[in-house]
Amino acid sequence: MSEQMTSTHIMVEHVTLHSPKTFEVVRAALEASVPHLDHAYAGLLRDGKVDAARDLLERQAPLSIFGARDHGGLLLTAGLTRKAVQYDIGNPLTAARMTRHVLSAALYAPIRVLLREDAEGHVAFEYDRPATTFGQFGNSDVDRVARDLDAQLRTTLAAAAG
Repeated sequence: MSEQMTSTHIMVEHVTLHSPKTFEVVRAALEASVPHLDHAYAGLLRDGKVDAARDLLERQAPLSIFGARDHGGLLLTAGLTRKAVQYDIGNPLTAARMTRHVLSAALYAPIRVLLREDAEGHVAFEYDRPATTFGQFGNSDVDRVARDLDAQLRTTLAAAAG
């Protein structure tokens, strides 16, 4: 059996949003405005309670933190001391609005966002703009949802950084 593989080059817009605030203040602001996702919906889906899962998700915030990883702590293994947290931010219903049209969009939902402080103490958020990552699929329904997600994410991160 022979392997088949295709590849496509895409253009992605990388966003860096600088903040005059400290890492701790920005982190606290983000985590206060974007709650952690209640993952109980997954158990409801496993139990076949689709309507209950949808109801739970509809009551959640427009954007939620699916998970967070302390990447700064990981750098201790390289002898570096940095502040960096990698977040997965999104909304399961928003993801479903895209993946119902193009299942491969699941590669980019939720959105990965990095909050970091560089060696000089400058704080910034970094992420790849959803409209460009999802835009590779060439689907107008996915593009429309991605543009809305762009605006939500930009507004949320700017408020935390500002």
